[in-house]
Amino acid sequence: MRVAGVLVGALVVTLGVQPAYASELPGVTASAETAPSWDDDAGGNANADDPAIWIDPKHPERSVVLGTLKNGGLTVFDLTGKEVQRFATPPAPAPGQEPGRFNNVDLIGNLAIVTDRGRDQLRTYAVKSGRLTDVTSADAPLVFSKDTEEVQEQRTAYGLAATVVQGQPIVAVTRRSETRVGFFRLVPDGKGKVIYRPIGKVDLPSSFKLTDGNTWSPCEEPGDRPQLEGMVFDRTTNDLYAAQEDVGVWRIPLHGKPELLEKVREFGQPAAYDEETEECAPTGPVSPDAGKHLSADAEGLTIAYKHGVRTLYASSQGDSTFASYRINGHRLVYRAGFQVTDGPAADGVQHSDGAAVTTQPVGPLFPHGLFAVHDGENTPGDGDREGTNFKLVRLEKLP
Repeated sequence: MRVAGVLVGALVVTLGVQPAYASELPGVTASAETAPSWDDDAGGNANADDPAIWIDPKHPERSVVLGTLKNGGLTVFDLTGKEVQRFATPPAPAPGQEPGRFNNVDLIGNLAIVTDRGRDQLRTYAVKSGRLTDVTSADAPLVFSKDTEEVQEQRTAYGLAATVVQGQPIVAVTRRSETRVGFFRLVPDGKGKVIYRPIGKVDLPSSFKLTDGNTWSPCEEPGDRPQLEGMVFDRTTNDLYAAQEDVGVWRIPLHGKPELLEKVREFGQPAAYDEETEECAPTGPVSPDAGKHLSADAEGLTIAYKHGVRTLYASSQGDSTFASYRINGHRLVYRAGFQVTDGPAADGVQHSDGAAVTTQPVGPLFPHGLFAVHDGENTPGDGDREGTNFKLVRLEKLP
């Protein structure tokens, strides 16, 4: 939603302008950033999206951050933001078919898992001493599509989160343009590589009953349903927290009923899709059922663990802010909101997708932990080129 303003009947709606509540939030600055990625042919169509933090158990200062770059592949960078390794996406399996496009990344110990939304597969990488090795099985199946023809519709593997349940590595994967979350177990393929097997799925709602008795569905591009992307497992309970972009944040237990815990501000508000702008524009007032702290899209989720306290951080992409919540039983208790603003080491963060956090000290730049986030509008730009990157923030700066 990046249009300046829309006139709908007698209702004037302002979009893409930073709301007053966002400008009132405290700002923190990043201590380091990565080089810009450019989403054009000259830049390899690289578009930063989602980070994950690998901790070196013997030398925490040698820890690395992984980041997906969509068509640009998977990058690995050190704690100063310098790239130390990169993996290209796989080519299209046949002429006229989609090539690889890496969307989200997460870690289980020394194994990194990436969603390849271009080819509807998961890719896996073994991590040793901060260096990655591709261990994806040649027999890796399609995640959601029934065949390669359906893959071309791109309702494919999208968001991702990983955990360990009873010693077994489990991965949750969302389906692009759908409300489905699939669950998969990672297993050896018998040839020294890693493969995955489906173990279950959850289909979240696409419409919701409001307190006034009406039913509301989020406005989407024709043919799409309200998708999910940002996800994180609570490692203490194995509950999955999942952000349905135009709805809010769900708690999805591995055994039990999903609960919508936090709604976006646009929840319940009537809106219509404008084919000319290819955007949804509100057609009515804010709903009394709306949330207070997240502006659609609700995006990256990550959990910090310290002294028995669990803090969930969520990206509020619509107003370029972040919200933090204490996880209290099966509830989220709002703590604070903040922005990542311009500073001496890096520019601020806008329209952030993925986020990752650790409370472990990782070297002199981050002695109390690290908050790594995607920046959807890195500056300075380069003419009309679209630049993105990742920002690294000292955890103790966060409110």
